[in-house]
Amino acid sequence: MYQEIILEHYRRPLHAGLREPFDAQVQHVNPTCGDEVTLRVALKDTDGEPALSDISYEALGCSISQASVSVMADMIIGKPVSEAMAVSDEFLKLMQSRGELEPDEDVLGDAVAFEGVSKYPARIKCALLGWMAWKDATARALSERGQDDGGRADAESVSSEADRERA
Repeated sequence: MYQEIILEHYRRPLHAGLREPFDAQVQHVNPTCGDEVTLRVALKDTDGEPALSDISYEALGCSISQASVSVMADMIIGKPVSEAMAVSDEFLKLMQSRGELEPDEDVLGDAVAFEGVSKYPARIKCALLGWMAWKDATARALSERGQDDGGRADAESVSSEADRERA
């Protein structure tokens, strides 16, 4: 079943194609395998809190990296940034669990399909590529707006998380 979710998002990616308007754009590359993603984030204010009005992207690479960014975008568009960060944190925990964490389907939705990926260190980077790009783009968008996300998505912490995944 999980493999089917990954293949479906790979074959028919959701929210793919770069769109305007956007508040920030980033490009991330996995130097290990060459997967890459260019990702745009558009924010809106919802009840005084920044929320994701759109995520668009172009992705090149393996089925895992492309499916992961599709699942992520579909899950978090429309959510407040703080809630989307909590989902991202949960996905990162799943990827770092080496298959030993029971994923919370209520939080992760279709992203639980990547549970098996967490058992393969070389593939974890593929699954996290879009998520790290999203955190980077969101940090830049918030910075441009003069808003703070509590330091959770600043480019430095995103780089640190990505570096830990490369190790």
